[in-house]
Amino acid sequence: MKTLITNAKVVNERDIKELDLLVEDGLIAKIEKDLQHKEVDEVIDAENLYLFPGVIDDQVHFREPGLTQKATIASESQAAVAGGITSFMEMPNVVPPTTNMEAIKQKISIAEATSFANYSFYIGATNNNINDLLVLDNDLVCGVKVFMGASTGSLLVDDMDALHSIFSSVEIPIVTHCEDNEMILKNYHKAKAKYGEKIPVSMHPSIRSADACEKSTRLAISLAEEYNSNLHVLHISTAQELELFSNKPIEEKNITAEVCVHHLWFNDNDYSKLGNLIKCNPAIKTKSDQEALIKAVNSNKLDIIATDHAPHTFEEKMGDYSSAPAGIPLVQHSLLSLIDHFKKGQLKLETIVEKACHNPAKRFAVKDRGFIREGYHADLVLINLNKSTIVSEENILYKCGWSPYLNHIFQSKIEKTIINGRVIYDGKNVIPSNRRVFPLRFDRNL
Repeated sequence: MKTLITNAKVVNERDIKELDLLVEDGLIAKIEKDLQHKEVDEVIDAENLYLFPGVIDDQVHFREPGLTQKATIASESQAAVAGGITSFMEMPNVVPPTTNMEAIKQKISIAEATSFANYSFYIGATNNNINDLLVLDNDLVCGVKVFMGASTGSLLVDDMDALHSIFSSVEIPIVTHCEDNEMILKNYHKAKAKYGEKIPVSMHPSIRSADACEKSTRLAISLAEEYNSNLHVLHISTAQELELFSNKPIEEKNITAEVCVHHLWFNDNDYSKLGNLIKCNPAIKTKSDQEALIKAVNSNKLDIIATDHAPHTFEEKMGDYSSAPAGIPLVQHSLLSLIDHFKKGQLKLETIVEKACHNPAKRFAVKDRGFIREGYHADLVLINLNKSTIVSEENILYKCGWSPYLNHIFQSKIEKTIINGRVIYDGKNVIPSNRRVFPLRFDRNL
């Protein structure tokens, strides 16, 4: 199958150029100014459209196995491709938790049969599974997830001996959720003493405070510096934490940082309208934190933009503050939200591509994806900056059926998502017959 994409404004490697792309057998075969003389099976005229590499989301929770009342790999990957995400890395807090290679292989089997996007899975660290972390298939496992706070059950790693073992022994990326549990519990009990059983959700950023984030992040960084570990700190949410990271190019860093789209989009003023629908961990914090995060994306203190997509049922979210679970569905609208930041003059298109496409590929050593280059897999997104997208109950693809962006009008539209050379989303519908996906492969020698 040969496909020609013509007249596209290609956003790639800090540049925007009008180019044609020849896609052959799922790979980008040629990139030139004029390829319209080529004989092909299909032509996609991309005049006035912007062509991005497919987004690589390094942090999603697709809830399968064990929590499929909330979401499945099939349902959430469909929403992801409608949002321009062509590859995802999925987290281990499912039932049972993904804490060994047997569980990884089970997830790969599910994804092979049902996923609409390319896939990889983290293994979860526990206080006592260091032996499992040292016998991984490093070509298949994207990283080791360490919950240094904000988790339940066996996935909370709060034993210092275990943390030292993990940071001293694991060679692939260690990705951390950093919040200090002791501080959070102290803040929660203070709030409960004041409000009883009716703690307002507006207290969430005070309970899961900036100080709790900073303390835990400092600990992770100190361990990584002690052992020269390969550390990636997830979902930075505070201005305080930014002071702990450098703005060197990502290629020169062993310690990197991620921000998520909801921490760029929302601030604590939004709790009054959205309540538990934007309850997440780490919490969405102040407007000054939000502004600092946007600035840090541009200054390279923040290296990657992801989603932390984490769906729950609407009924669960409608409980009181203490019982409502933390997490937000985001993959279908994350890229659109970033382009709205561009429309506001806050981010460049080249920066969005660098942080959401290129840098995840660099940080995790993803093989032959994340860039528009000859010989790379044809994972691509065509975007119309002159059309809008309204979020409605009818077009939300998440299994949970809701979005914090409901009724928002985004100032761009995903026209096509292409995965491994096939159009999987045509601007209106996901096309199951065009599903062709693979596990992500990692070249640790890069």
